[in-house]
Amino acid sequence: MGRPKHRKIYILLVILFFMAGVLLGIRYFQSKESVEIRKKDAASHIKKEHPMKIPKETEKAQRESEKVQEQESMETEEKAEVNITETQAGDVVEDSVLAQKGMEQFFYKEELSDEVFARMDGVSYPQNARIGRDELRYLRVLHTGFDGKTHIGELVVNQKIADDVLDIMKELYEKRYPIEKMLLIDEYGADDEASMSDNNTSAFNYRTIAGTDRLSKHGQGLAVDINPRYNPCVRTKNGITTVEPQNGSTYVDRNADFSYKITEGDLCLQLFSEHGFTWGGSWNSVKDYQHFEKAVE
Repeated sequence: MGRPKHRKIYILLVILFFMAGVLLGIRYFQSKESVEIRKKDAASHIKKEHPMKIPKETEKAQRESEKVQEQESMETEEKAEVNITETQAGDVVEDSVLAQKGMEQFFYKEELSDEVFARMDGVSYPQNARIGRDELRYLRVLHTGFDGKTHIGELVVNQKIADDVLDIMKELYEKRYPIEKMLLIDEYGADDEASMSDNNTSAFNYRTIAGTDRLSKHGQGLAVDINPRYNPCVRTKNGITTVEPQNGSTYVDRNADFSYKITEGDLCLQLFSEHGFTWGGSWNSVKDYQHFEKAVE
């Protein structure tokens, strides 16, 4: 009877040892997982307290880049704040200014201000009894220069053609028609040869027709000369040919291929014709390729 009793005790002990081993194993794995979690938490805490340092060279480059961007932004804002009335003929107008101000504000006509008339008085406009200051208008326009940039242009014309010329210049600009310069002829001392040889587009200049006492169309403000060096005035008298300006002689041959030539089919000729102007290039006795004039009542 004693042996079965000892066997039961033995089996009970084995079961107890087995269960104890299982419990110890579970505790071991739980402890290991807890350690791993604590390690991850510690690493995360370290990253938060000690973020990755950016190399000094990178920080410097970032600062420089921010400075450049800030400077460019300030320059753009300054350009956009340009006062249109303070701009000068010949000035370049940036695209950012055009975008903010709008093209229309750069095209206008007005009576001759004291400032404008002071430039003309005794130069392109002598004291006379034929045409009054109040008959003339000052035009401000935009034109595309030979450099492809947008420039401020100015003209003085008779009030009777002011709207026509303003409309023509607006469309020429919209179509990017190239006009190198557009300054009052007073900038050249009212010297036609000097203005034309510099390829300056101009209008009013008080003068009579050569050999007569009749006031010319330019003297009345009823004519405009466009890119005169490339479209010279050619006269032949008694077998002698004269070219104005003299440095336009290269462009007398209208069959030659060159830029800025006003000829049949040219946009400039088309627009002036639509507004009732006559082109000097269609005359017989004289070929004045730069010249457009209008007869008015």
